[in-house]
Amino acid sequence: MLHRNAPLSGEGRRRLVERCQTRPIAHVAAEMGIYCACASEWVTCFREFGKLGLLDRASVPHYPPTATPTSVVARMEKLRRDKRWSARRIAHELSSDGTTISVRTVSRHLALECNRRKFLDPTGESNRVNQGELPAGRGSWCTWM
Repeated sequence: MLHRNAPLSGEGRRRLVERCQTRPIAHVAAEMGIYCACASEWVTCFREFGKLGLLDRASVPHYPPTATPTSVVARMEKLRRDKRWSARRIAHELSSDGTTISVRTVSRHLALECNRRKFLDPTGESNRVNQGELPAGRGSWCTWM
């Protein structure tokens, strides 16, 4: 995206490329008040992509460079589902196996994937309480009576 102090707008880049077709890039860059490397980069983009190469584009990476490997995420989910461990316990278990990962990273992935009880036990069997197990005189919803 074009910022306030950018020396070249879309139109300026087009003019730069036109001038560089008949003259050396270094001379055109000096006339326009930009570095030769910058001018060369825009000319190269134009040669590779045409007019689309002169448009602004995002500078974010296509994938996160420090993303947690999918095998580790799958292992976290498996430990959570099978053993119902907390994020702290899972992080400790993974670190004992040689995978260094913070508790916050584990909790973030668990919150995205399987932090709710319905994900841990889809049938809901562990959520149900047998009415015979409740003390007499107490309702299933009231805990202070």
